[in-house]
Amino acid sequence: MFMRVLFWYCDNFDWNPAIKTIEEVPDAQPFGCTNAVVAFIHVEPKDLDPASSAETKLVKNSKWLARKWSVNQIVLHSFTHLGEEKADPDMAQAVLNNAQVRLETSGYDTIQTPYGYFLDLSIKAKGHPLARIYKEF
Repeated sequence: MFMRVLFWYCDNFDWNPAIKTIEEVPDAQPFGCTNAVVAFIHVEPKDLDPASSAETKLVKNSKWLARKWSVNQIVLHSFTHLGEEKADPDMAQAVLNNAQVRLETSGYDTIQTPYGYFLDLSIKAKGHPLARIYKEF
């Protein structure tokens, strides 16, 4: 299958680490942001193939939606609940790290939610067709 991404445009997006699922990840703190594009990202094993364009499409679609909403903040959130197959956690995090670097190089303020945690989330999003977009790459 392919990388799946559920994009949200959020007035507010806050998180609080609830359950650590990968023991060796660093401790995480609550955080939040306003006026941000938030990408809920499910990375699959096929996305790790060097010939895959999934990472590039993730970056391009994130930038497209940020431009539509005239915002500079992009949040990358690992969300392995959009499909059956899951990439190795270290490799999936590498995809998110690469996407973050590419977005920052393009001038976007980009952060990731704490990797390896279930998070308590607070989402405030507009009722607008461009506030929730689902993509498969």
